[in-house]
Amino acid sequence: MTLRGASEDYPFGPEPLVMKAGGKMFALIGENDGIPSLSLKCEPLMAELLRQAHPAVKPGYHLNKKHWNTVTIDGSVPETELADMIKNSYELVVRGLTKAARESL
Repeated sequence: MTLRGASEDYPFGPEPLVMKAGGKMFALIGENDGIPSLSLKCEPLMAELLRQAHPAVKPGYHLNKKHWNTVTIDGSVPETELADMIKNSYELVVRGLTKAARESL
């Protein structure tokens, strides 16, 4: 919520919590088998590198696996790196918005 123009939504029901910028999803927060998880948009090459670097990072759960990663929140991914992944996801989505939508954030 600290990112400019970020908003919460529940378009799929009570879970997951979907974070949006300019009406576009950049994060999904929920649980997989009772374990907290966070799905984030990512450039394909970086998505693959993150999966190789962290066992807790998997292809996006119920998402386009080329462009989304799902991170199991188990403490194995450093908080600073997780924060960078969130910011990167947000920035990818914002870059894809129209100029008018970017300016309205």
